[in-house]
Amino acid sequence: MKKYLLITVVTLLIGCTQLIRPNFTQELTELRAGEYQLDKMHSYLLFRIDHLGLSKIIGRFNEIDATMDFNPEDPESLLLNGVINPASIDLNNEDLESTLQESDWLNSTQFPQLTFNSESVNLLDSGQFEISGSFSMRGITRPLTLTTTFNGGADNLITRKYTIGFSANAKINRSDFGMDTFSAFAGDEIDIELHGEFLRQ
Repeated sequence: MKKYLLITVVTLLIGCTQLIRPNFTQELTELRAGEYQLDKMHSYLLFRIDHLGLSKIIGRFNEIDATMDFNPEDPESLLLNGVINPASIDLNNEDLESTLQESDWLNSTQFPQLTFNSESVNLLDSGQFEISGSFSMRGITRPLTLTTTFNGGADNLITRKYTIGFSANAKINRSDFGMDTFSAFAGDEIDIELHGEFLRQ
C-alpha cells in the first residue's frame, strides 16, 4: 500500500512540475533567442572565503541585477551585463556587514556598484560556457571568467514568461581590488557561486 501511495505522490509531483514549466528542454539549440532580464526573486550570488584556515565565511549579496542577450544558434555571441549593490552584503552579522562597507573594504558609499560586462564566450566540450569579461569593484577593473552551465529553458506559467536557468562559478583575489586588510585572518581568494533565472522580454 505504501509503495503505491509513493508512486501516486511522485506522479502527481511530476505532473505539477510539467504544468508549471511546460516545453522544458535542456537542449541548447532548442532554447529561445532574445533579450533576457534577471528574475531577482529567483537568483542568488553567494561567496566563500577562508577564515583562519579553520572554516569558511559564507555570505551573499541580496541585491543583484543583470541583462542577457542570447541566441542559441550562436551561443558565443552571448552578451551579459550584471550589477551588484555592495551595501546589500549579507553575512548574518550586522557588525561585520557594517565594517565591510568601510573604505578599507567595499567602500560602498564611494563605489555603490559592482559590475560585470562580458567580452567573449567560449563553448566548452562539456557543454558549459566560459563567459569572460571585466569585473569592477572599488573603482578597480580586473578580468573575470564565469564557468557557466545552462540548466534548461521552459515556459514558466508563474511568471508567464519564457525562462532560462543557469549556474556559474568564478574566483577572484580580494587583494587585486585593494582589499588586503586582515590578511592573517581571512584568505585572499574568494569563491563565487551564482544561481539564477532569466526572463525573456
